[in-house]
Amino acid sequence: MGAAVGMVEVLGLPPALAVADAMVKAARVTLVGYEKVSSARYTIIVRGDVSEVQTSVAAGVDSIKQVNTEQQLLLSYHVIARPHENVETVLPIHYTRETEQFWV
Repeated sequence: MGAAVGMVEVLGLPPALAVADAMVKAARVTLVGYEKVSSARYTIIVRGDVSEVQTSVAAGVDSIKQVNTEQQLLLSYHVIARPHENVETVLPIHYTRETEQFWV
């Protein structure tokens, strides 16, 4: 597909929602999903053009600062410019029927 993938991993559902909202508002990206990694760890996944995904991930990381807590909420983040087709097949980073209407 050639679209970049961006991921932000956070601790807790409210931060995950804040990150997802900030990411899709900041750039022309498609929220393709999220993964519940453990009982409180969530990874938000977006796809789009490389520059848009980079902008989106940066906005998601910045949005964590707005969540009021004493705890460290940002766990990790990363952008992959062109994931290999094998990665797209195995990991949940692909566009789905549900996200089809939001493709950018």
